[in-house]
Amino acid sequence: MSEPRWLAGDERETWLSFAALLELLPSSLDAQLHRDADLTHFEYYVLAILSEATERTLRMGVLARATNATLPRLSRVVSGLERRGFVTRATCPSDRRATNATLTDAGFAHLAAAAPGHVEHVRTIVFDVLTPEQVAALGAASDAMLGVLDPDGHARAGADLASGGRSDDAQA
Repeated sequence: MSEPRWLAGDERETWLSFAALLELLPSSLDAQLHRDADLTHFEYYVLAILSEATERTLRMGVLARATNATLPRLSRVVSGLERRGFVTRATCPSDRRATNATLTDAGFAHLAAAAPGHVEHVRTIVFDVLTPEQVAALGAASDAMLGVLDPDGHARAGADLASGGRSDDAQA
């Protein structure tokens, strides 16, 4: 068994700072969205991904990959969004074994109303405190880590949906 590769002093300090950020950021995003739009960050993310899909519709499996969720978790969240009239589910016309989720007009309107406050919060807690060089470094560091954690790019699929994502078998 090889010797552990312990973190050097600067690595340890960076890791502790980053670990604190990983703990604080989700609760900050959730608190703002809950206060302003009665949504969790994950619910907002689901609505945002659907809003960028063709016809605002995706197969549940595609949506699960794009949001890095298990199907049971996604189904539970989508059920809540359905009860609020923000999403509908229907059998996929091209594969009756699959289910499509569709963002409703009410869901789109709620997302559109929530977006300005959410973007302002993200700007305040992330981008306003960083220099342009730090923003570029954050992007590069995030991409490098995602390359290890998500080599197939499923968690970054939302960006691809805006440029032509489809709800049919091509995205299965």
